[in-house]
Amino acid sequence: MPLALAAIGVAAVLAGTDTAAAGTGGTEFNDIWVNITDWVEGTLGKVVAMSMILVGIFMGIARQNLMTFAVGLGAGLGLNYAPTVVDSIMTATIKQAEGITPIAIQVGNGLL
Repeated sequence: MPLALAAIGVAAVLAGTDTAAAGTGGTEFNDIWVNITDWVEGTLGKVVAMSMILVGIFMGIARQNLMTFAVGLGAGLGLNYAPTVVDSIMTATIKQAEGITPIAIQVGNGLL
């Protein structure tokens, strides 16, 4: 009996996955996103990123360790490219999807 209930539960979950859709709303936060993106990609973002890199250089010299330089460089680059990465992840559009032909590949174990 518990196996049958588990099977029904799995079937219900799999049947419901077809109806999942990404949200298309969120326009009320668009002004905030544009404002933050302008700050990060503008002069303010460049100054902050360069400051992170310079602090990493100076701390690397003071500690005689290249790891602090690498952290400063990584933080500066991460700040600079963060809006592009977030846009790429959240939009999730594949421009070449119309031209892709689905192909099914069957992999067997060689016994049949």
